[in-house]
Amino acid sequence: MRIEWINKDNVDAALASQTAAPAGVSRRGFLKTGAVAGGGLVLGFFMPGAGRFAHAQQPPAKVYEPNAFLHIAPDNTVTVQVNRLEFGQGVQTSMPMLIAEELDADWSKVNGALAPAGDQYKDPAFGIQITGGSGSIAHSYIQYREIGAKARAMLVAAAAEQWQVAPAQVKAGNGVLTGPAGQTATFGAMADAAMKQPVPATVVLKDPKDFKIIGKPVKRLDARLKATGKQQFGMDFKAPDSKVALVARPPVFGAKVGKLDASKAKAIKGVLEVLEVKTDRGGSGVVVVADGYWPAKMGRDALVIDWDTSAVEKVSSEQQLKDFKALAQKPGASARRADTSKLAGAPKKINAVYEFPYLAHAPMEPLNCVVDLRADGCTVWAGTQFQTVDQGAIAATAGLKPEQVVLNTMMAGGGFGRRGVPTSDYLVEAVNVAKVWRAAGKTDPVKVVWSREDDIKGGYYRPSHVHRADIGLDAKGNIVAWDHVIVGQSIAAGTMFEPMMIKDGVDSTMVEGMGEPYDVPLNLSAHIAKANVPVLWWRSVGSTHTAYVMETLIDEAAHAAKMDPVAYRKKIMGGKGKRHVAALDLAVAKSGYGKKALPKGQAWGVAVHESFNTVVAYVVVASVKDGVPKLHKVTAGVHCNTAVNPLTIEAQVQGAALMGLGMTIPGAAITLKDGVVEQQNFSDYSVARMTDMPAIDVHIVPSNDAPTGMGEPGLPPLAPAFANALFKITGKRLRKLPFDLASA
Repeated sequence: MRIEWINKDNVDAALASQTAAPAGVSRRGFLKTGAVAGGGLVLGFFMPGAGRFAHAQQPPAKVYEPNAFLHIAPDNTVTVQVNRLEFGQGVQTSMPMLIAEELDADWSKVNGALAPAGDQYKDPAFGIQITGGSGSIAHSYIQYREIGAKARAMLVAAAAEQWQVAPAQVKAGNGVLTGPAGQTATFGAMADAAMKQPVPATVVLKDPKDFKIIGKPVKRLDARLKATGKQQFGMDFKAPDSKVALVARPPVFGAKVGKLDASKAKAIKGVLEVLEVKTDRGGSGVVVVADGYWPAKMGRDALVIDWDTSAVEKVSSEQQLKDFKALAQKPGASARRADTSKLAGAPKKINAVYEFPYLAHAPMEPLNCVVDLRADGCTVWAGTQFQTVDQGAIAATAGLKPEQVVLNTMMAGGGFGRRGVPTSDYLVEAVNVAKVWRAAGKTDPVKVVWSREDDIKGGYYRPSHVHRADIGLDAKGNIVAWDHVIVGQSIAAGTMFEPMMIKDGVDSTMVEGMGEPYDVPLNLSAHIAKANVPVLWWRSVGSTHTAYVMETLIDEAAHAAKMDPVAYRKKIMGGKGKRHVAALDLAVAKSGYGKKALPKGQAWGVAVHESFNTVVAYVVVASVKDGVPKLHKVTAGVHCNTAVNPLTIEAQVQGAALMGLGMTIPGAAITLKDGVVEQQNFSDYSVARMTDMPAIDVHIVPSNDAPTGMGEPGLPPLAPAFANALFKITGKRLRKLPFDLASA
């Protein structure tokens, strides 16, 4: 998911009706809190304002509740509170690495814990607690290192005072303090004394050449638990005495219950209540609350509901595509201006229309949420990407103040943006379930579970899009004019992010990545279409479609110029793409592109794209057998600046590449007819599987610059690289996803 430049004042205003406005402290604000049970050193830290996200003046310091980022226990165990959601990307390892590096901790004694919703856990750049925009490491790199460095300084000062030596004579390493006369003490033994030391105003961070943990391939702290099935995810969690609730949601978004016959459902053993409940987008549904999942499902299946769909639009994909194509023939709101006068007389032309369907997020773990609603407060357990927004939405729905809501962050099995929803849809619905449950005289916590079918048929989707491109080239293949129109729904319209993300009629996420890094005369406009289909960011957001369009069109222009596609890309980048060239050259060198002979029937494909300030280049090898495309090998060149944990980066790129490959597989589309989503499970909504997985080699461009995002950038260039390889085999330019060679 992505959030573009956010002004803090706008965020405060947008959140005002939902939650307490975000507050910060001075840029180097640092909080020392009381020791928790068991003693030890406990430090909390918050640093708003970073890079292009910083606002001009920070508000006065605020005293936070004693929630800590760092706890050093007497047994020398170090627990780091991770201010993000862990849902497969590895932050529960990589973020503790940052603190451990500057602390000089014994890595074998470091643990990561997921922080609950709290002011001090807000993203230093976004100003809200969030996991998205590939910003975890990028935004907290300095923040977490400073926590470690200041804690280390306090430990050293405590030891120096106790041993009556100068702090400069005390060394720290591997969780042990050593004095000039051979005195030693573990961090844990010195932790209580360190709490009495003043927090240093400033610290000097390590030179990258001295790193012992950062930059090294570190195995994930949660790997063993996950491999042995012992890791607790949100779906595994059950509060004491909690009941299971399943909601029958309207088949058309925003529709309502007309007539309900719940007699058969109520007769099923284990069913406790059948109640009407508010659902997303102003609709209503029916919740079945039972002793367990199976009786709740059986009860829901037995419901007889006559849905009232009279007041809502009923979208059909076939008609929508026709409407989008017609709209694409007209200029939209301007996103980038360029002269198109040379288009008509250009000796060579490329005219293309691209089609992209709705896509479901389809995480391995479907949505779930446990709510314990009381008169004086509410406790929620959920794997959420949007703690600040969700905490406010829960409070507003429950009629409480945000500080009366405890939102516990649970480990999640994937999300790809689906767990970071501006409307907080699944959490608000769960609270509404808890409200009607309490109104029925019940006080037990309720666990609202979404089935795979629920999420695929009734979730939020990556918007469908149509692109229209008209490109003029001179006799040598140079691009002299390019007119481009994009049509699709806005993911920001109607949300708290609209003021920041929509300007002059253009949703910035819809056009992100267009034209870059190439020196081309691109005239770009966009139409924001409206449809009764809930849409949301999907891993890599707008780049899911813009990268495909850009990199296949650039490849087509290279073919028209009769140039090697790598050489052509580097030629038209001008001076704008140094990191792109570095990533591309690395992928080319490691793959053997242009030097290695491929087996008959196989071909190379190339693509490069930047998203979230990270560049990923792919060189792929593909073939076609019996009309079915096959991806054999992928070589990635990655430029993400400092690689905090190369193993995590490798896994992120491999997972993102597989997800990008999934966009090309027949059946990877959400379609609607008469307002109803036609797909319901993996049987009719395709995702990439083990048999589709090619060999993927990941290579990282060395750098000591501050790290950039890694969760999403591996996805966008995969599909266009694959398509470019298939063109060399078939001679067909694939203008839509998923691939359909027969109709291309």
